[in-house]
Amino acid sequence: MRPRNSRSLDAGSAHVIVTGGSSGIGLATARLFADRGAKVSLIARGPERLGEAAKELSAAARAADVADRTALTRAIGELEEEQGRPCDVLVTSAGLARPGHFLELPDEVFRQMMDVDYFGTLYAIRAVAPGMVERGHGSVVAVSSAAGLIGIFGYSAYGPAKFAVRGLLESVRAELTPHGVHVGVVFPPDVDTPQLAEENQWKPAETRAVGGTIKPLTPERVASAIVDGIERGRFVICPDAGTRALARFGSVLLPFLNREFDRRARAAGVSRR
Repeated sequence: MRPRNSRSLDAGSAHVIVTGGSSGIGLATARLFADRGAKVSLIARGPERLGEAAKELSAAARAADVADRTALTRAIGELEEEQGRPCDVLVTSAGLARPGHFLELPDEVFRQMMDVDYFGTLYAIRAVAPGMVERGHGSVVAVSSAAGLIGIFGYSAYGPAKFAVRGLLESVRAELTPHGVHVGVVFPPDVDTPQLAEENQWKPAETRAVGGTIKPLTPERVASAIVDGIERGRFVICPDAGTRALARFGSVLLPFLNREFDRRARAAGVSRR
C-alpha cells in the first residue's frame, strides 16, 4: 500500500541518491535506477572505486564519509545542485560490519558501528527529508540487516546499530507518511559483497556456525527488492523468504531460534578449543 498522498515514482525523471553507491548493494541499486532512466548520484568514501562506478553509470558522485555530518550534508547539496533537482529517492546503503566476541572487541568498534551504520543513515535522511515534506513526495529507504531483527552471536557491535536503524525508520515512517513521503527499511541476510568478504575475516567460529551453510544473496537480488519496495510503497523490504518470515513472525520464532543458535554456538565453541 502506498503512503497517503504519495505520488508514483517516475524513474525517468527521479533524482536518486545512493550512499555506499560504489559497490555491493548500493551499486547494484544505482544500476537498476540508471537502467530505468533516473538521474543517479553516488556517495561513498573511497574516491577511486567511486569514480569507476560513476563513470560506468554516467552518474554524479561525491566522496564523503557518511559518519561526517558536515561532509555528507554538503555532498548531498552539491549533488542536488549538479543534477538540477532535489533528491526524490534516498537509499542509504553505506555500512560497516565488524563481528567479534563481545568481551574481546575494543570500545572503538562499538562507536564506529554506530557512527557509520546509524548516524550515517540519520544524517543522510535529515538532509533530504525537509525538502521531501515540503514538496509532498519522495522516498527514503535505509538498509538495515537480518541482524537488525534478531541478536546473533558475534554481532554485539554491529547488531545494535542495525536495530537502531530499524527503530529510526519505524519512527520516521510514522512522521513522514502523512506528508506523502514513502519510508522503507531493508533487512538483507548475508550478501555477496566486498563488505562481506571483509567481515568474514573477523567472524568467530560460533558466528559461522549460527549462519550455517546458507548461500549469500547476490547484490542484484537485494537491489531488485529495494526498487520493487519503493515502487510498491512498502515499509518492510525483505529480499528472501527467511528474513521475511523473521520480520513477520520473529517474536514467535525467537525462543526456538535462540535455542538452535545456542546449540550451534556451543558446538562450534567446543570444536575450536
